[in-house]
Amino acid sequence: MHFIEMVKEFENKNQWALILGGSSGLGLASAKKLAMHGCNIIIVHRNSKVDMPAVEQEFAQIKATGVDLLSFNKDAIQAEKRNDIIKLIRENLGNQGKIRVLLHSIAKGNLKPMTGDEQSSLQNDDFHLTLESMAISLYDWTKLLFEKKLFAADSRIISFTSEGNKKAFKTYAAVSAAKAALEAITRNIALEFAPHGIKANCVQAGVTDTVSFRMIPGHEQLKTHAMSRNPFKRLTTPEDVANVVYLLCKDEASWINGTTIIADGGEHIN
Repeated sequence: MHFIEMVKEFENKNQWALILGGSSGLGLASAKKLAMHGCNIIIVHRNSKVDMPAVEQEFAQIKATGVDLLSFNKDAIQAEKRNDIIKLIRENLGNQGKIRVLLHSIAKGNLKPMTGDEQSSLQNDDFHLTLESMAISLYDWTKLLFEKKLFAADSRIISFTSEGNKKAFKTYAAVSAAKAALEAITRNIALEFAPHGIKANCVQAGVTDTVSFRMIPGHEQLKTHAMSRNPFKRLTTPEDVANVVYLLCKDEASWINGTTIIADGGEHIN
């Protein structure tokens, strides 16, 4: 029997992946994948005490790959908390450790219809909260890491978008606006930070059955529709998406910049 040895191209280089929203879904799957290839992991997540035993089990799997893991159960959106986290990262990484990957996987937004009474329908504040969390925070983190000189000489910024970037779904207006903004911010990061060795891209995943997906009203119908459209007649898995994140982090992907990679098995073509 032939065993394929895992290539650990990030090992012994003191390179780190900083994952915003890495305790579940696409962020967690990406953390595990990058750890398997020797990349040290920093996870910023927001979980209640009740959730923590399950989260700790997931984190133990990451440590079992032999990499270093730092985790912060703090709000990645608040400027004060962000500064605290960066200070602690700086202390832990010293002068040699560098951020090779910044992965934005924050799914904190409002899923309300535009019509209905004031309590249940989308308000101006809902747009602000969703855009701050799911789009503008990418820039806030990029800028702060850059100012603190924490990025590696060749680094990658990756965030997750969806088909809602161009299509309209009921109750998805605020998230849709955030995804469009996220892609616009990513393009400008790709342009303006390029002279500093930073590449920025979005990954547009197909419909993936994650905790945040299950919060979308009518998600069961979306799931059925996605499976019927998909040429492979199945949903996208977090691991499918993590594989694409890993590919974008490799040295060979250094010329991919300012684009959106669609990872959905061809769902969008049908």
